[in-house]
Amino acid sequence: MNTKTSDTLLLIVFSIAVLAGPVILAPFGAGYPDLLQKFAIYGIFAIGFNILFGLTGYLSFGHAAFLGVGSYAAVWMFKLLSMNIIPAVIFSVIVAGLFSLVIGFISLRRSGIYFSILTLAFAQMCYNLAYSVLTPITNGETGLQITLSDPRILDAAAEGQAPASNLFGLDMISTWETSLAGMTLQFNMGFYVCALILILSFWISMRLFRSPFGMMLKAVKSNQNRMSYTGLDTKPYTLAAFVISGMFAGLAGGLLAAMDPLAGAERMQWTASGEVVLMTILGGAGTLLGPVLGAGLIKYFENIFSAINDSTLHGVFAFLPDGLNNAVSAVLGLFVGEGWHLTLGLIFMLIVTFLPGGLIEGAQRIGRLFTSRSKADPQSGEAQSRPAPAE
Repeated sequence: MNTKTSDTLLLIVFSIAVLAGPVILAPFGAGYPDLLQKFAIYGIFAIGFNILFGLTGYLSFGHAAFLGVGSYAAVWMFKLLSMNIIPAVIFSVIVAGLFSLVIGFISLRRSGIYFSILTLAFAQMCYNLAYSVLTPITNGETGLQITLSDPRILDAAAEGQAPASNLFGLDMISTWETSLAGMTLQFNMGFYVCALILILSFWISMRLFRSPFGMMLKAVKSNQNRMSYTGLDTKPYTLAAFVISGMFAGLAGGLLAAMDPLAGAERMQWTASGEVVLMTILGGAGTLLGPVLGAGLIKYFENIFSAINDSTLHGVFAFLPDGLNNAVSAVLGLFVGEGWHLTLGLIFMLIVTFLPGGLIEGAQRIGRLFTSRSKADPQSGEAQSRPAPAE
């Protein structure tokens, strides 16, 4: 199977899996709209980060700045222009792109750990500015949100309560529910908008990976010094990758605001930048599917495992004697609820130690194992059927 055919097949399977997300994830307790939207949005965020880190090897600890800038830009469009998400999302991508162009132009003068520290410093500057100096723009600790008094020059005057974000009249919060095998399936308009944009982002990433531009970025990651010795200036390529990555982050930030018209400075905090790094490494840096899988895993732990408490554990192990039930629940309670970060940390350690290529490497190992067994079985059967040569 050639690369083009395999990519087409991968895109089709990926699209089906994403669009069927409410059905696939419902048995795992992750089929409700808010979490599904986070899966899609942070998948876009991780895809964009992977274009920079996975292809060039430049590790940025400041991508949360572009996520936050995209959210602020989108909310301002909701306040001034319209509650239609199209202008807001486009504006968030443009603003994040310009912002990343400035930061990338300065930060890419250095490489390695110095580049990472510079991006972290810029992100923290943006975070602190949003809380202090830029309060008239960001509304400080309260966060930027829409109000009834906002002009919204393209929309009719709202009455009673602030209007919901929409796509040409289709509200992002509208949800259709149905039952299947005793489960309640929720099909949310906002999720499917995010899902379609995720599929488009995945296709763009795939095209970049296979393009001459993508090959050039991989060469930068392999040996940038050797490329420089040949007389090739790599800075335009790395800057372009940085800007494209920042625009993906702005797109994710704009979608976060589109699903919930609120923007706060916490989205620019360094922990958000570290989170997307974990997503990419857990799934598999430099792979197509890895960042999306890593984003889904982390958001699942954040929303599902963090909701498990002592009463839930006692209910699960109710079949055990009281003393053993209390002991087991006390030990496992350290890894769920408020301690879900501990579970995530252990998983991250195990994956980095035994699967440096992330979850994708694990899947490839399993695939090779079954492939090698299927090839070995016919050969062994044939060998047993052959008569032994006469001596």
